[in-house]
Amino acid sequence: MEEDGIVEEESARMDRVGDRLRAAREAKGLELEQVAAETRIPQRHLESIEAGDFASLPSRTYAIGFSRTYARTLDLDEREVLDQVRAELAEHRGNVDATPAKFEPGDPARVPGRGLAWFAVFAAILLMGGIYAFYRSYFAPGLGPAPLQDPEEQFAAADNPQASEPAPVAQPTGGPVVFTSEMDETWVKFYDASGERLYEAQMNAGDTYTVPADAEGPQIWTGRPYALAITIGGRSVPKLSEEDEVVRDVPVTAEALLARPAPEEAADAAPEPPAGAATPAT
Repeated sequence: MEEDGIVEEESARMDRVGDRLRAAREAKGLELEQVAAETRIPQRHLESIEAGDFASLPSRTYAIGFSRTYARTLDLDEREVLDQVRAELAEHRGNVDATPAKFEPGDPARVPGRGLAWFAVFAAILLMGGIYAFYRSYFAPGLGPAPLQDPEEQFAAADNPQASEPAPVAQPTGGPVVFTSEMDETWVKFYDASGERLYEAQMNAGDTYTVPADAEGPQIWTGRPYALAITIGGRSVPKLSEEDEVVRDVPVTAEALLARPAPEEAADAAPEPPAGAATPAT
């Protein structure tokens, strides 16, 4: 009986998605360092996935995205792997909800996130501004600032509406091309047309890199295009991609970036999937 229990426990353990990924990796003869270098996923996150410790990952989105990339690298069924990951996440959440709720000081899992705190501050500022504007307009309507224009100029502007139309906002036409990382541990490599490396690093949130103006045919390679904000001459332009995908050999000169279609145009130009095609897992 004891041996049967051990066999059942081992079989259940091997059914975990982390053990399945580790077995597939070992079958291919790959080390974790090799998978981390190929997928651009930090090795400690791969170790957490294989151990089934999804709670140590930054969020549920990271757990699903990293597992998808890991399964794709090992030629496994991505949909099946993601179903297992979601099931284990739900199981873990159920175990957490079943425990008595209590607040422990310093517990990062129970402390409101930084984004929620900033949203609360922003909402409070808007509320105070609205109260102040209501007071000024309702209780003291005559206390507003004097008009900046002379009355005669205001009448002239009313007679000539075209003169009062604002000038169109100038679009960036050139200048320094700057990439700014919005996430930690974002691997990126810049190189010129001959393949010579210009810059390669794991960029943290706030780190920037300016593409040299004299570089010949500068290009980029990264697995997180959605984490890199781009400015040309100080003006923002659309990111290379908003999807979790690897982009490589993409020109990053000012002319090439400005020639790229806007996100709405790219979506309109994308071909529609054939009828009956399966919807990709998210």
